[in-house]
Amino acid sequence: MERRRLLRLAMTVPLVAAAGLGGGAAAEAAEPQRPAAKPVQAKPRLIMLDPGHGGADPGAIGTRGTQEKDVTLDIAQEIARLLTARHRLAAKLTRRDDRFLALEERVDLTRKAGADLFISIHADSAPNHDARGLSAYTLSDQASDSFASKLAAQENKADRFGGIDLKAAKPAVRDILLDLTARHTKHAALVARQALVKGAGKDLRLLDNPMRSANFAVLKAPDVPSVLVETGFLSNPQDEEVLRDVQARRVVARVLAREIAAVVSRSPFA
Repeated sequence: MERRRLLRLAMTVPLVAAAGLGGGAAAEAAEPQRPAAKPVQAKPRLIMLDPGHGGADPGAIGTRGTQEKDVTLDIAQEIARLLTARHRLAAKLTRRDDRFLALEERVDLTRKAGADLFISIHADSAPNHDARGLSAYTLSDQASDSFASKLAAQENKADRFGGIDLKAAKPAVRDILLDLTARHTKHAALVARQALVKGAGKDLRLLDNPMRSANFAVLKAPDVPSVLVETGFLSNPQDEEVLRDVQARRVVARVLAREIAAVVSRSPFA
């Protein structure tokens, strides 16, 4: 039972007794006993997982031919499985197979689903090929640094693979993509980013300065806290070696699922 309902009941009981309606055998006889109300079960938190790229858009391609779209789909599917089976959370994916989705579509799917948290999974090509390790990004109109700025500019070009021109988008949709308001949403995203990186860093290698921000179009749902996670960079041979290995990807997925579950169990999500 919700705390507000309990408080209302607690306030009602003494008022009933004071009015002479709550005591005596006659009152008990006059008032038929009602079956106990079933406890209201809280709806599980919904996590929207977004495997980056797909279809005509392969994303980054490593020196050994590893395609980002395959890596992200595999990791996201395993995270979804673990969130549901092990952590008792609801999980959906923006795509479940090798298909192209515009950035705008990913945002729309997330908002329509009423997700509590949006996590976009990537394994891009870094501006600096020496860069390696996991990192997480939140939305900001001003990039935290040139690295994040270049990464966002690269990611925001993904729609070109579908022949999509944002200038021709509906005004309402364009406004949603450019909306940088919603303080609670932005605060929750920052909390999620910090917790994910801090927790994942116990088991996975992190990028130098692993918490950054930039103007990523896919993070622009104004009412859903959104974080983009780079699981590593396929432009780095060592990261590619890890990300092309199925068992290594399982480790990444397990760590991220654990930390995502921990994130939504605490304020401001709880």
